[in-house]
Amino acid sequence: MSNDSNQTNTSAQNNNYTPPKVWTNDKENGGQFSSINRPTAGSRQQQDLPVGEAPLQLYSLNTPNGVKVNILLEELAELGIKEAAYDAYKIDISQGDQFGSDFVAINPNSKIPALVDHSESGKPIRLFESGAILWYLAEKFGKFVPMHNESQGEARAECLSWFMWQMGSTPFLGGGFGHFYAYAPEPMEYPINRYAMETKRQLDVLDIHLKDHEYMCGNEETDYNIADIIIWAWYGQLVLGKLYNAAEFLQVDSYEHVQRWAKKIAERPAVKRAAALTLKPLD
Repeated sequence: MSNDSNQTNTSAQNNNYTPPKVWTNDKENGGQFSSINRPTAGSRQQQDLPVGEAPLQLYSLNTPNGVKVNILLEELAELGIKEAAYDAYKIDISQGDQFGSDFVAINPNSKIPALVDHSESGKPIRLFESGAILWYLAEKFGKFVPMHNESQGEARAECLSWFMWQMGSTPFLGGGFGHFYAYAPEPMEYPINRYAMETKRQLDVLDIHLKDHEYMCGNEETDYNIADIIIWAWYGQLVLGKLYNAAEFLQVDSYEHVQRWAKKIAERPAVKRAAALTLKPLD
């Protein structure tokens, strides 16, 4: 049977699909990562994660969510903050490292990145979810976030709002558009159109905002903060053609203000180092 015939049959099956009363995981669903996806949580194998000598231990991968943390750590290093020194280890999600016992003990959700802070007295502090890690580190060191005081209340609110905008919006880009455009077993028109439309709407939100803003929260160099970092890791890299090979499809060149902002941040020394960060193997 030809590939065209296979695709036609698959599309017909999708069009005729009726959800059962009770979902069961009874067949391979195809697509990248399908071999490791399961509807259950918890560890799958014994694992001993390495622990280096730096105060902060990062377990991650250079995906957009991982790059967020890389950037902030490198920006802190750029400022000469020795207390923010870190060791970075590679969690290969294609091989299931995220389901090892030590990693699950840090992040029960089995997603990268995860970080452990050994600098505090007493028990080490675990952190998971990229947004939580960025906010924790920014407040811990008092950098790249407006602090909680009377004079910075409005700036802090603006930073928090855009920071949370990324956390709420990006699942439509990554898990929605990215999955169906790049990772699904075959192209499907409805989900690709649905999530492409939403991704372009989000880019337009940014483009309108950045028309009058040098950075997400202002026009001065001191206004560069974790809102820029967390949004750039996804949308900045997207418009620079680094995600999903989708630049032409999404016409990213048309978002001129996002382009200007993305290119400016990409030239920061810390961002360059973060995007190319070498992660140590687990063994």
